[in-house]
Amino acid sequence: MNAMKFTGALFGFVLLAGCTSYRTPGGGVSIPEITTPSVAEALARKPAAVFPARIALVRVQASGYVSPTNRGYGYGAFTVITTRDVETEADIARFAAMPQVAGVGTMSRILLPSTLHSAEDLRVAAAQLQADILLLYTLDTSFRTDTTQIGPLQLVSLGFFPNKKAHVTTTCASAFIDTRTGYVYGVSESTATEEQLSDLWNSSAAIEKARSRAERGAFTAALGDIEKLWASIAAQQKAGSGGAQVTATP
Repeated sequence: MNAMKFTGALFGFVLLAGCTSYRTPGGGVSIPEITTPSVAEALARKPAAVFPARIALVRVQASGYVSPTNRGYGYGAFTVITTRDVETEADIARFAAMPQVAGVGTMSRILLPSTLHSAEDLRVAAAQLQADILLLYTLDTSFRTDTTQIGPLQLVSLGFFPNKKAHVTTTCASAFIDTRTGYVYGVSESTATEEQLSDLWNSSAAIEKARSRAERGAFTAALGDIEKLWASIAAQQKAGSGGAQVTATP
């Protein structure tokens, strides 16, 4: 852990010093892996949320996640992002305006254990907020050129890939989860890509702008998919078939 903190501090110094490298952010986390320990247990779960429902928004990322604008809280199977960087107040207002929503809140680190094992830890924290449903979401950002894939937490030398097309791709995956039972009401996934010649990646700021645009683009697309997904969930609940799982469609 100390080595990780030192690495993060060193990276922050590199950015401030305007050095010739850029460290890619940490990765996303597989929501199914932290929500469904076994098939039998998943099938046994039933919806129990009360509608209109209170929703707790929780962004989760891979263990040890760090980016130039954020750092995950907690250790273990995943981390939680408690500081907004892709979300805006207008986005939160959109969530609150969805049908059959009584209120929307965000997760505070004071409610979370320092070690995170599964979505159950998040459900316990959401229960303290009196939330009926968790909206879990994660951003997975990848960097590549025409010939090279660059993984999470990699140090990229600026100008190392001249005269090639560079791609920054972000996928935002999300799931609505019942706080009381862990039942998954539905899932959605949206992707956005930023493309430019890699010789434009001549500064950390240039790469960071491309990452920010890709992540914001993916999250913005996800907002629309999440609204469609929730509308289906709310409609099924109103019709008395709240136990049917749904997937967002474009």
